[in-house]
Amino acid sequence: MPNEYVDIETLKFLLFQVQNVKEVLDQERFSEYDEEAIEMFVDSVKDFADKEMFPFFKEMDEHPAHFKDGEIIVHPQINKYMKQAGEMGFVGAPFDYEIGGLQMPSMAVNASAFIQEAANNHMPGYAGLTLGAAELIIHFANQHLNETYVPKMISGDWGGTMCLTEPQAGSSLSDIVTTATPDGDAYKIHGQKIFISGGDYTGAENIVHLVLARIKGAPAGTKGISLFVVPKNRPKSDGSLESNDVTTVADFQKMGQKGYCTTHLFFGDKENCTGWLVGEPHQGLRYMFLMMNGARIAVGRGAAAIATAAYHASLNYAHERPQGRELQSSGKKDASTEQTLIVNHPDVRRMLLLQKAVSEGSLSLIFLCSKYHDLSISAADAEARERNNLLLEILTPVVKTYPAEMGVTSVNNGVQVLGGYGFCSDYILQQYLRDIRISAIYEGTTGIQSQDLLGRKVTMENGKALMFLSEEIQRSITGAMAYESLVPYTKKLGAKLELTQQVLQSLMGYAMQGDYQRFLADATPFMEFFSTIVVAWQWLVIGTNAQQALVMGSKQYSDEFYESKLHTMKFYFKYELPKTQGLSEILMDKEALTLNTDKKIFA
Repeated sequence: MPNEYVDIETLKFLLFQVQNVKEVLDQERFSEYDEEAIEMFVDSVKDFADKEMFPFFKEMDEHPAHFKDGEIIVHPQINKYMKQAGEMGFVGAPFDYEIGGLQMPSMAVNASAFIQEAANNHMPGYAGLTLGAAELIIHFANQHLNETYVPKMISGDWGGTMCLTEPQAGSSLSDIVTTATPDGDAYKIHGQKIFISGGDYTGAENIVHLVLARIKGAPAGTKGISLFVVPKNRPKSDGSLESNDVTTVADFQKMGQKGYCTTHLFFGDKENCTGWLVGEPHQGLRYMFLMMNGARIAVGRGAAAIATAAYHASLNYAHERPQGRELQSSGKKDASTEQTLIVNHPDVRRMLLLQKAVSEGSLSLIFLCSKYHDLSISAADAEARERNNLLLEILTPVVKTYPAEMGVTSVNNGVQVLGGYGFCSDYILQQYLRDIRISAIYEGTTGIQSQDLLGRKVTMENGKALMFLSEEIQRSITGAMAYESLVPYTKKLGAKLELTQQVLQSLMGYAMQGDYQRFLADATPFMEFFSTIVVAWQWLVIGTNAQQALVMGSKQYSDEFYESKLHTMKFYFKYELPKTQGLSEILMDKEALTLNTDKKIFA
């Protein structure tokens, strides 16, 4: 397999020009970095991924993580990767210098993770969850817990997870029953958790679990949930480790991401599992959302990375596979001529352009959300921090969902480009399709993200986040209008903003009447409608930057590079954006067909 899984030129164009990482680097928090330093970091990650990740991608699928004799057997490269991830700063990258981090902007951290996930999406989750677990300890736990766990996690010596889901509860966290019984200055933990990514694996010295549980006597529902640090092995005063009664029950065998273990854990089988409270009692879900929001962006990023790798694999095939002949001006094919490469067939080009539009539009949105995150914590002005935080809030469910859902469509088109070979294990497209399917389920399903978008984010602070987003889109429209060739596309996007207002006015009528079930019944079609428009905005921004470069005679990239971005923008506006019209008809139709009634619908 050639190392053609990501286009570094496109990544840098989106990072440095389209989303202007310099605006973040100008903030005091990130003053130690300049664009040259970030570019060197990106290049080093690509070199690392070429050598230490991509070569093992197919192998990890063919030899999955599995449960044997009480432990999870994983590919030996996983342990090597965790050590290297610590050495290269992948785990501690966003954390303060004072605690051993690199204090690197999220834009650069996500660029690094994107490259790794495109190279081998089975591996980065081990480091990513360790980063997220360490982040919770840093933000909310006491000094003792910080000193005990964070350095070992940042170094990659110890892994980390978040443990939310239980067999009887699924996504309904209000129904979790894992208990925490006070025991001196700690708690005895008892219960089980399922679908724990990276929950245990051979060679791991320790795994630090962040566990949601109920302290005995806590209120029912989500208000009674607390957060605990529960290591697989307890550190003793002399620095050695002893078992903490965390038992690996099984590993879930999956259709994809087979090298990334997913475990079933039991805490306190021998009534000897100790956990330490993080922060205040009954605040666990609020704390966990810090990690979950970052994890949702990470899921979208991972899906975009898989879609990108699949695009390059199918593009490479299309440039090598001769089949059929192009139509002549007569409307017939000349059988005496040589076969043409399939990349010359219009329908294949349509599928490839869809893949390009989805993957690059998604990456642009990921960098934009990363930028909002960076500015929400580093901007000198409090008003700017609030604005960027609200923009991040409203786009988080979108940046998780669009790459996940449209990524599946994109990779599916990649399989189709290969025809029958796409369905065969000799070619990698079938693996990408299996791997990406989990993305719409990870960290809250599409339905959950859609209800969050419509039910919470659109309405938050009386629509303030939505207003800010509309202003940002309108600013981009105004900027694009400086170029005559882009004016038709600005008009199309402007019309979709008006259509969004009509759709929301129709839906809000149900909320104002107190009919919230009807209001949210079509939240998922609304997500598709809304995210399609958001990504159209990203393509207009990409197109504006490309057009500006061509007009100014930029030598950063070739004219062909910039023209390819403009062509893909035009494709998105012709083939994808018009789909919102049909979705708007669905959303404004008054008939309710999915609400539960006394009628027997399903035989």
